[in-house]
Amino acid sequence: MGVDEKNEPAGVIDLDPTRPHPARRYNYWLGGKDNFQADRDAGDAIAGVFPHIRTAARENRAFMQRAVRHLAGEAGVRQFLDIGTGLPTAENVHDVAQGIARDSRVVYVDNDPLVLSHARALLTSSAEGATAYIDADLRDPERILADPAVRGTLDWSEPIALMLIAILHFVEDHEDPAGIVNRLVGALPPGSYLVLSHATFDPLDPATIAAMNAVNEGIKPRFCPRTYAEVSGFFGDRTLLEPGIVSVSDWRPGPGPRPAPAEATGYGAIARIG
Repeated sequence: MGVDEKNEPAGVIDLDPTRPHPARRYNYWLGGKDNFQADRDAGDAIAGVFPHIRTAARENRAFMQRAVRHLAGEAGVRQFLDIGTGLPTAENVHDVAQGIARDSRVVYVDNDPLVLSHARALLTSSAEGATAYIDADLRDPERILADPAVRGTLDWSEPIALMLIAILHFVEDHEDPAGIVNRLVGALPPGSYLVLSHATFDPLDPATIAAMNAVNEGIKPRFCPRTYAEVSGFFGDRTLLEPGIVSVSDWRPGPGPRPAPAEATGYGAIARIG
């Protein structure tokens, strides 16, 4: 089954070019063109105190792609729920998954109007598979789980890979990020997987951390890096795939040199559910 027309986005796109958004800032760091001056200014402010930020963005995306390759290949997963999709670039989740198994089904979720306006680029499914996009916020898991595109595109009797890639560090503690993860994971069928990456300051020196915190005070939404123990808490007692929670650059890397943890500044892991 290809793209289902009823799941395609429609309606008025309400863009505010004066407010930076994480998806567009990430696009800027990856060398994309789908961003505004406010996004570039915020991105440059962070790069000014942490010059490796573009490396960190690339390494995070490479982790996502390796994770999908493993799940679609060795683990045999055919369904993916990607929350915090970001702007479409090369090698999105469905590109990677359907490159391995053409019948893979993917639902993308994001709350940036610019992502919504580009969502048709995320709906280029193979004839055998399916893709859908919904405009929703991670902070509202009930809305995501109840959405007709989510319920209709994915078979909830079969394993699903929940992708939370570089998104939870924009959910503040008072918004209960652990509760959000538990609600989403609790809805998954047995044999599903949680794929998660999260920014951290653990490998950084105190001066860099202080400078990053100072920049962070002027950026909304607030950026919330977390420690190894805090990231581990999102997985709870679920079974982690080897090598566990590691720097995104160190999760089943390919041959050749790779950045140090202080350059990648993010943890990544996959856990099996049930």
